[in-house]
Formats: sequence, C-alpha cells, structure tokens
Amino acid sequence: MKKINLLLFIFILIGMFGTFSAKNYDAKVAGKCMTCHKEKSPGIYKQWQKSKHAEHNVTCLTCHAAESGDKDAFEHEGALIATLVTPKDCGACHTREADEVNNSYHATAGHILQSQDAYLAYVGGGTPAVVAGCESCHGGVMLIDEKSPNKLSSLSWPNSGIGRINPDGSLGSCTACHTRHAFSKAQARKPEACSKCHLGPDHPQKEIYEESKHGNAYYTHLDEMNIKSDSWVVGVDYYEAPTCATCHMSATSKQKLTHDVGNRISWTLRPPVSKYKDNHEQKRKNMKDVCAACHTERFMDGHFVQFDALVNLYNEKFAKPATAIMKIINDKKLVHNKANFANDIDWIYWELWHHEGRRARHGAAMMGPDYTWWHGIYDVIHSFYFKFIPAAKEFNDKDVNTAIDKLLKNDPMHQWFLTKSTAELKESIKNGEMAKIYSKLFDQK
Repeated sequence: MKKINLLLFIFILIGMFGTFSAKNYDAKVAGKCMTCHKEKSPGIYKQWQKSKHAEHNVTCLTCHAAESGDKDAFEHEGALIATLVTPKDCGACHTREADEVNNSYHATAGHILQSQDAYLAYVGGGTPAVVAGCESCHGGVMLIDEKSPNKLSSLSWPNSGIGRINPDGSLGSCTACHTRHAFSKAQARKPEACSKCHLGPDHPQKEIYEESKHGNAYYTHLDEMNIKSDSWVVGVDYYEAPTCATCHMSATSKQKLTHDVGNRISWTLRPPVSKYKDNHEQKRKNMKDVCAACHTERFMDGHFVQFDALVNLYNEKFAKPATAIMKIINDKKLVHNKANFANDIDWIYWELWHHEGRRARHGAAMMGPDYTWWHGIYDVIHSFYFKFIPAAKEFNDKDVNTAIDKLLKNDPMHQWFLTKSTAELKESIKNGEMAKIYSKLFDQK
C-alpha cells in the first residue's frame, strides 16, 4: 500500500474513533487536503510528509482549520480554513512555547515599526520599503481583504515576521524560525535560522558569530553537532560548539529549553545608551550556566568583565556625551529643518549609535574582535570627533559649545584630542597612565 493511502486510512480511523485536534473535522476532508496538495503543491506536501507533524497525525486541518467569526476564515473545499497559522493556533498543542514567545521581546518586534527605527523608512523610503524590508523581519499588521481568495491582502501577505500582528490578536509567527511546512527543530537550532534578520550594518550577529571561535567551531564540526537529536542538551548531547539557539534558548543540564529569547540577556544594547535589563543579575547567571558546559568560572568572568567594560566605554565616552549634546540641540530647536533626518546631524548621531555603536557592543558580547574594533569603536571614534562634534559646532550655540569644550578639555578620556602631542600620548601609553584613565570602566570579579 502506498504511503498516502496508508495515511488516509489512518485519518479515516481517527475520524471514526476520535479527533487529533481541538477542531473536529471529517477525516475525509483532511484526506482531501493532502490528496490535492500532493498534486498542486508537491513541495509543501513533501515537507509535511517528512515532518514530525505527519508522524503524529497532525494534518492540514489541524493547523489551518478556522472557526466561524475568524476574520481570515474562508470556505474552501468543504471546510472553513485560514491561510494564516498564528501562535494562538500553534498554542493549542504547544502551550508552553506559545506563552514563552508571547512574553518575549520577539513578540513585540512588530510594534517597533511605530518607533523612530521605522520613521525614516516610511518618510524617506516609502511604504513599499517598509513592507518588503522592515516588516519582513519585524512583522507587520496583517490586513484582511474580503475580495482576496484567501482573505489576506497582498499588501501584508506573505509575511512571517517574528512580531507579526495577527487578526486573532496574537503576536508573532512560529514560522519565522520553524519554516513551513517541515517545522524542523533541527533547522531552528542552526544559526542560519536567526541570520535572516540578525545581520547587516546595525546588528551583524550573523557576521560576528561567523568571525568568532564559536562560529568557526560550529562550521568545522557541524556533522558532530547531533543537530537532529530529540534531546539537545549542551555539554551532554553535543559539545563541539554553541549556536544562537544554544546560548539564548536551548536546554542545559540545569535549564529547560525556553522560547523567551531575552531570558539570558543582561544588557539592552539596542538604544543609544546601553542599559541593564530588569533582573539582569539572574539573566547573567542564566547565560553563564550555558557557558559553564564548556568553560571554567575564570574564563567566563574574564569574558564578561571585558564585555561589560566595552559597553561602559561606549556609554561613558561616546553615547552619553553625544546624547546630551543632541538634547541641547533639540530642546533649543537649533536644527534648520523641523523634520528628523532632514538635517546632517540627525544622520550622524543615528549612525553613531544605531550602526557603529551597536556593532561594537554586539562584537564584544559575542567575541568578535574585528566588529568590536574596526567595524565598531574605530568607526565610533572617527564619527564622534570628525563628524558629530563639527556638525554640532556649526550651530554656533553657546550652550552646545560649552558642553563640547567641557568634554574635550576636562574629561581625561577626551583630553588627548586637543591637549596632547603624539609623543606625550605614546609615553602615557608606555608608562600605564592611559590604562589608569580607563581602569574605572572595568568591574573586575
């Protein structure tokens, strides 16, 4: 008997003696879905056929069945269905995972499009850039089109953004990580699953990971990572390297797998000035528990001392002073144009923290030295002294100039720029004076 006929027989039996989902549909309808899609969309069918869903009798209707009143529901071949499968739908079986995602920072990603991050895309680039660019990662509001065959508007569908705002009120898309229709856990464990969104000039985690020893070990030992195993505990089921999932989500010998990606992150590195997260000490302990599978306490302490010091350096030397100067400029309405990004200094300040500053911080967090320095602090230095400060001085405002002079002349971290010769600076490096200036940034354990 062919596999499809065997599956149909199983589904008919299930229909006779019980249901495999919260929604009760005739098994003949479920079989009809598979028979049709095997011919019309064989790729989708084969992805499903090899999946754990198929193995556990989870059919098309288990996920796509809709209820009367659902905004995206439509009649199709004898069943009421919805093209869009949301975390609420997945949560019917995966309750804990859905709850964790809903409580995570990922779930709020769609809301960020109303912040300054998306302002330039809307006014400078235009809505098509937002839809095809920003919303493809962050997720957007899913629009209903009653005239569309599947009730979904082409202005918002397709979309699998991590913070997608769904018609049923749920947030997110499980297919952002577990792509349809295989929904493979092995795929979600690989760094490629995250690198659709976490890359580029403002948050190059993909590139940093590939540069790091962690990434090097992963790509040279992928066949030893036991990536398809049902149990995937770091230090137990695999030990050659960590992936993004290892550090931020996957199980350790002491922690269960979590879909709350912020549960092990102590710093918020996104804004102009980095801040510790709520309960950051516990979150640092959670992350160190992952590290402990392969590293000693001394190794871990050393890394986090260095990482925290880099964040403190960026905050104290560049981010806080630049932000304070921008506040004076904005409070006094010194900009020549009223709109944000219609002025040179808006772009300079934005890229200082949003691009260059983030690269430095993320580089230090993930042990990527080139991104910490050459793509990070090096660019921050150049932009701060030779772009931002000159642009601020062009306003010729007393308060702005006073703030700049006080910073460059009185702060030991900046005095080199105006008051020291090259010979003096080299000597101060040699005798350790320069190191003393920055020693306060290290909180040594």
